[in-house]
Amino acid sequence: MRNKNDVEVLIDGRKYTICGFESAEYLQQIASYINRKFIEFKKKDYYARLDLDLRKILLAINIADDYYKMKKKANEYRTENELKDQLVLDMKHEILHLQEDVQTRDKKIGELEKDMEQAEKKIIELETRLKQRHK
Repeated sequence: MRNKNDVEVLIDGRKYTICGFESAEYLQQIASYINRKFIEFKKKDYYARLDLDLRKILLAINIADDYYKMKKKANEYRTENELKDQLVLDMKHEILHLQEDVQTRDKKIGELEKDMEQAEKKIIELETRLKQRHK
């Protein structure tokens, strides 16, 4: 079982202690992400005019939007990787099939070369007999 970490972080200028089973570095990254979102919103002219509840909702919606966009992108990458994996597997099967074809053809070439060698010997033998008859 993993240990629970208590980490002090600074979010929007206020100190908080967050707890989790993740590493302290990870929890700091989460706090940094939230701070970046606050900074992003504070740059908007309308943000200062919103009441606190609306600011929190807007931040939550924006974080959820980021989450679902990244989740969609991760699914697209996963699908793309699955397609690439299938393509690689298909290519490996094709290579194996081609290697088998090459081996079969090499064997056939060997047999044909052997047959040709025997045929050449037979031709020489027949030519020799023919020459002996004409003498």
